Amino acid sequence: MKKSIHGKIDGNEVFIYTLRNQSGMEVQVSELGASLVSVKIPVAGKLQEVSLGHAAFDGWVNNGPYLGATVGRFGNRIKDGKFELNGKLYELACNNAPNDIPCHLHGGNVGFNQKVWKSEVLMEDGCEAVKFSLRSEDGDEGYPGNLDVMVTYSLNDANELSWVAEAVTDAPTPVNIINHTYWNLSGDLDSSVADHLVQIKADQFTPKDAGMIPTGEFRDVAGTPMDLNSPVRIGDGLVSSYECIVNSGGYDHNYVLNKSSDGAIEWVGKVSHPVTGVTMELLTDQDGVQFYTGNFLDGEQVGYDGCCYPRQSGFCLETQAFPDAPNHPEFPSCILNPGENYKHSMVLRFTTS
Repeated sequence: MKKSIHGKIDGNEVFIYTLRNQSGMEVQVSELGASLVSVKIPVAGKLQEVSLGHAAFDGWVNNGPYLGATVGRFGNRIKDGKFELNGKLYELACNNAPNDIPCHLHGGNVGFNQKVWKSEVLMEDGCEAVKFSLRSEDGDEGYPGNLDVMVTYSLNDANELSWVAEAVTDAPTPVNIINHTYWNLSGDLDSSVADHLVQIKADQFTPKDAGMIPTGEFRDVAGTPMDLNSPVRIGDGLVSSYECIVNSGGYDHNYVLNKSSDGAIEWVGKVSHPVTGVTMELLTDQDGVQFYTGNFLDGEQVGYDGCCYPRQSGFCLETQAFPDAPNHPEFPSCILNPGENYKHSMVLRFTTS
């Protein structure tokens, strides 16, 4: 475990940690946004970066695409920035407007991704881990209740990277803390992810309206380019004429995961690259995953080794509660109550062939 200075905010040092395992895999995580800054895995005798990140600290401070960030209090979108809870209407910042339709996105104007978290090193299942903690005060970005949040990263010798978010509250509040890392397994972070193969264990997804808010429908994927139950080349879907993909400019949808039991960590999908042989498997205890193909990346980021991250040069697999869940009683509940413990586990397992 190595601890170093990532940068400074208002004169205060922000620390970054480097975790390494016995196979040579290397992961960096930062106090700023409890962010996953870098993931490098051994491929053909050298370390290959597989996540998109900013070359300089200033990029992480002004992280418009949410690269690697932990986002909350509610990740993804909330319609009109409003929800009703126990008979009271709450109004949040509308910091996003797809097709000029305002909504609340990823926690608001100053979400968890822009906060500097406290950090500590600990042992987790026999391996070193970094635990970040943050208090979101009552009224933070309009949300009710004081929320104490912990995010823990750990890396084992099986090349499994674990991200676990936990939270407790003193008043009922929506909670959907997610990790927003972008991945590219090709060895060229400037290249399109169209040649990657994706598989997601889900028979349904939740379609969206023009404002990218779920309509409340659960639609079957069968017979459509949304069916990823068997490995599919991402590019085949991107060029399809299927209305949901066309309207989103690519994949940007919540999949309803086929889970055998609530609360269990299960294998739910994978992405692989046919040339490098790198595969990333995904395990989670959540009900949904947002599959996003970087449709809003614009090539203006200054990334690793001079990369600029053009459109669709990274994909996200954001395990989550369903978008706009506070406004959809038909969705699994996202409300955390006093005396309850929120826990969201995501495991990423990397292999090479």
